[in-house]
Amino acid sequence: MNAFDYIIVGAGSAGCVLANRLSAHGKDTVLLLEAGGTDRSPLIQVPLGYGLTFADPKYNWMYTTEPDPALNNRASFWPRGKVLGGSSSLNAMVYIRGQQGDYDDWAAAGNTGWAWKDVLPYFKKHEDHVFGASEHHGAGGELRVSDFADQVHPLCTRFLQAGENLGFKRTADFNGKLKEGFGLWQMTIRDGWRESSSNAFLRPALKRSTLTLKTHAHVTRVLMENRKAMGVECLIGGQTQRFSARKEVILSGGAINSPQLLQLSGIADQALLEQVGVPLVHHLPRVGQGLQDHVCVSYFFKSKVPTLNDKLYPWYGKLWAGIRYALTRKGPLGMSVNQAGAFVRSRPGLERPNLHLYFNPISYSAATIVPGRFKITNPDPFSAFLISFNTCVPTSRGSVTITSSNPLDKPRIETNFLSTSHDLRDIVEGSRMVRSIANSKPLVDVLLSEHLPGIAVQSDAEILEDFRTRGGSVYHASCTCAMGVDAMTSVVDARLRVHGIAGLRVVDASVFPSVTSGNTNGPVMMVAEKASEMILQDNA
Repeated sequence: MNAFDYIIVGAGSAGCVLANRLSAHGKDTVLLLEAGGTDRSPLIQVPLGYGLTFADPKYNWMYTTEPDPALNNRASFWPRGKVLGGSSSLNAMVYIRGQQGDYDDWAAAGNTGWAWKDVLPYFKKHEDHVFGASEHHGAGGELRVSDFADQVHPLCTRFLQAGENLGFKRTADFNGKLKEGFGLWQMTIRDGWRESSSNAFLRPALKRSTLTLKTHAHVTRVLMENRKAMGVECLIGGQTQRFSARKEVILSGGAINSPQLLQLSGIADQALLEQVGVPLVHHLPRVGQGLQDHVCVSYFFKSKVPTLNDKLYPWYGKLWAGIRYALTRKGPLGMSVNQAGAFVRSRPGLERPNLHLYFNPISYSAATIVPGRFKITNPDPFSAFLISFNTCVPTSRGSVTITSSNPLDKPRIETNFLSTSHDLRDIVEGSRMVRSIANSKPLVDVLLSEHLPGIAVQSDAEILEDFRTRGGSVYHASCTCAMGVDAMTSVVDARLRVHGIAGLRVVDASVFPSVTSGNTNGPVMMVAEKASEMILQDNA
């Protein structure tokens, strides 16, 4: 077998950071294995191209969840990155660290070293923030975080003013001192190009002789000996190959693939493994359990003034947007359509925001994401905008489990959304919050009508039924290999080592004890930054 000091499974948001940091050490050899291929497509590199990669199996694992009773027994399509950069090559590029309390909760649960004061230095370490170095931001790091206040659609200003008129604060920086209120999103975009984890961290590291990258390498199991990870087995070009790790195997496949690989390797609940015929290596019952995600719904409003629909629906509008981008790297194609938003408390007495709002000066009310088809390319043929919301920290939990011993079979994803009274209450209050914003000045001055769900939906029961009919994932899957002190209630310890197994760690969104308030890409890269330091310390 080919031998390396470290083997990293998955070149996504976390894996690319790890590959950079571990190979920079100079003394260790690193093998990075990615099931997908190159990220050089303009659909990935041009920021607005992400709408076309959501349902493309060339870049996507194309997962589908089990039907969820909370969503009227609908199955959900879950895009996850199967490409260099992972989901950071497919996401909407909004950079949000989350609320300080998210991480303080992690530490309070026994995860020493994961409080806000502990993780902030790791966010800053790799940051190249447009605002420059400060108490809250880093400058000169690998990851560019940009501000688009001078480019967002004029309707965003009305949205922000409506929030202020309702008594909410305005923040210029959701990742700074004031993390709640209304504001504009910062984005992982550099000079008009997507700043994925691959672009920021992997591409510079590939120049080093200490790093080896293999794409189209589907890892099928971790090789074990006396409860120690010795290497991995994978399929490359239809052939089985094995690689050994002298120090550690690190799983960075994400909240779906990492628990799947642990289960295929015999590290999971004994009853599950007996059911699917995988030999037990170590009984670890929480592998794949505790799945969390943000689930949202969009309210669509017809507008009296032009929106991005007017620019991007007609063919000539698309052509002009393309020409502008080619000449300036600016315009609608050079940024996310998710331009403004808010973190707010829907009622008095809450310690921190419970609702995450999104404002898009565009609408796709008739769009559906169908695997293998591109149904999200055209906005509505009329002027409109949308406001979406989800609960910041849901309390519902799902699971990810293998259904057979075949590593090519997709795992079962059970979302179990809206299974707590906490989450149901936030849905009703979120709906009323969205409507209060849309009907506040100066946004109401340009509001023609509520397109969806329509003003007939008013009661709590009607609001919940509409959510069950139209709601869906925000694609922030996490918590399926959660860190914790007790091996019976968690999967990894506070140093991200798999309980009871030597030489094996998990470093990705699956180790979150609870999902962060907001987009998860930034927190995942922070986790990888902190993990790389711990790995080098433990192997010194």
